Formats: sequence, C-alpha cells, structure tokens
Amino acid sequence: MKHEIKITKNTSPKAKPDPSTLGFGDVFTDHMFLLDYDEGVGWHDARIVPYAPIALDPAASVLHYAQEMFEGLKTYKAQGGGVKLFRPDMNAKRTSRTNERLCIPPIDEEFYVDAIKALIDVDRDWVPDYPGTSLYIRPFIIATEPFLGVRPSNSYKFIIILSPVGPYYKTGLAPTKIFVEDEYTRAAIGGMGCAKVGGNYAASLKAQMKAHALGYSQVLWLDGNERKYVEEIGTSNAFFAMRGEVWTAPLSGTILPGITRDSVIALLKDWGVSVREERFTIGEVYGAYDAGELSEVFASGTAAVISPVGELRWKDRSIEIADGKIGSLSQRLYDEITGIQSGRLPDAHGWTVDV
Repeated sequence: MKHEIKITKNTSPKAKPDPSTLGFGDVFTDHMFLLDYDEGVGWHDARIVPYAPIALDPAASVLHYAQEMFEGLKTYKAQGGGVKLFRPDMNAKRTSRTNERLCIPPIDEEFYVDAIKALIDVDRDWVPDYPGTSLYIRPFIIATEPFLGVRPSNSYKFIIILSPVGPYYKTGLAPTKIFVEDEYTRAAIGGMGCAKVGGNYAASLKAQMKAHALGYSQVLWLDGNERKYVEEIGTSNAFFAMRGEVWTAPLSGTILPGITRDSVIALLKDWGVSVREERFTIGEVYGAYDAGELSEVFASGTAAVISPVGELRWKDRSIEIADGKIGSLSQRLYDEITGIQSGRLPDAHGWTVDV
C-alpha cells in the first residue's frame, strides 16, 4: 500500500455475532478509519483506531446545515478463502461527484480505496461466511467546523465503519409490495437527487411511513415536477421488464447513479437484452400491464442487490407483477451478481478486487 495509515489495535475486541442471525446495520466491528481535513493543510492524519464515539462541537456545521455525504459498499468472503470487494473504484468516483456537489474537498480516489482495504484487513475476521451475509462498509464525511453561518466548512472528518450484515430485507428475495408515491417527492432537477447525501433519505421518511401504514414495503418515486415519470424505488434504482425490453429512468440529475444499476445494465447487454434508459410514465407501466406486456419489476442496490416487486399500487389500483413471484430475469441477475461478488462465477468485467 502506497499511502501511510497509522494503526492502533483495539485491545478489547468484541465477541463476534452469530452469522446466521445477522440483521442489517446494527452490529459494528472493532475498528474504524479516520482522516481529518483543515483549510490550509488538506487531508491529513490517516489512522485506524478502535471503534468509539466521536466528539463534535455543538456548533459543528454538519449539525446545523447538513454538509455531509456517505457511501455504501460490501466485502464478501470469497469461495475458497480470501475476501473480495465489488467495484470500490465506482464508490470512490461517486464520492468525488458528491463532494463536488456539496463543496467538500476532494479525496484522492486511489487513497479512498486503499483506506477501505486497510480497514478491512485489520478487521478481516469480521467478514461473515454464512450464506447471504457480507461485511457492509460505510464511508462518510461530515463538516466539523464550529460556526453558525451558511457557507462551506473549513474542516471535515472522513470516517469509515464496518458492519457484518445479513439480508437487507428479512424476507430475502420474496417480492415486495410497492406504493406509488404521487404526493411527496424525493428530488428535483438541479437538486441533490444524484448525490449520496443523508438529506435525500430524511426527505423520504414521511412517504415511507405513509406506505408502511398502508401495508407496503417501500415507495416508487415519481418526478418532482409533473408527478408522473418513474424515478426510483425507495433508496434503489428501478427496472421494468415491459414490451420486450428493460426500462429504467435515465441519469438526468434526479436519479442516484447506482453501482448495482450500472452492473445490471452491463449484464443485460451482455445477455442481449435491450435496455432503455429514458423517461417513461407510471401510466405507461399500467398500460403495459393491461396489454399483458409487463413481465417483471425489480429494484437494484448495494444493500439488497436485487429486490423483485410483486405488487404496485398507484392511487386506488393495485396490480400483481409476475403472479407475485420473483421473475426469471430478477433471479438470474441476483445469482450472477452475487456469484461474481463471492468468486463463485467468472468475473468477465474485472469488477472484484481482492483485499
């Protein structure tokens, strides 16, 4: 590794959880990575230290003006031993784009990946090997300068924490029920929809609670202007197999450029499946259903990989997708991506990285 990272080992390591009972994001490993930024100095003091609370001034900018960003990726126990990351360079690139949007100083992308590798190496024995499990990686940056005023901070912390996880949805690959949200919006053109920031998720909570109260797992977001164009499903990118093609919303500034999304599109093209990245309406989706031309709906994301949709409800009308079962394309994509991630299947695109 070319970059210098100071390591302080935890002298009181925690007991490892039972990998067969892991939830998602509620258990954390023994160590974390820290990097500081100060105006005039730049990023400095890279270190891995025992996992512990961090101290913030009550006037820290992140607490008042929400200047922060985060990422999410996973590392997997490889078949035959070893540990693999999946496309970490894409997370580094997306971090750079988010930082630029939020006026956060850029971090060298190679160093970003090296820091992730270094932390995983220290906590390598936390990578679970039970089927369906992985070690979730959460890099994030917060503005730490104590001041009350709307401007970019002059100091930041870049932190990485790790969490052994099971399936994101307790039901696994069982199809989810999705409520089409046409009251609240997730993002608007010129806003933060394409950036990985906490504010996007805070803004989604009201609609999510509304959907849960109606018996639905998540929401399908429509555009913020006309409330008719399909955008995302919850915190994931959305795909619709209809009229002999796979449709997904374009990266026009309101959609998060998902790394799993990019992988899905690449695999579909490898398999000769036509993919249309263009705007389409929820009315078109229902029209395709009525014509017998909607075969599958699924979401893609780091947490769940592929999440099939078994029901859509728009206004007062619910439709059942693929007889409420996982579709063949959704299953094939899930098997292919998880197979590549674990090293069980060939990695023709060079997406995995050994740690």
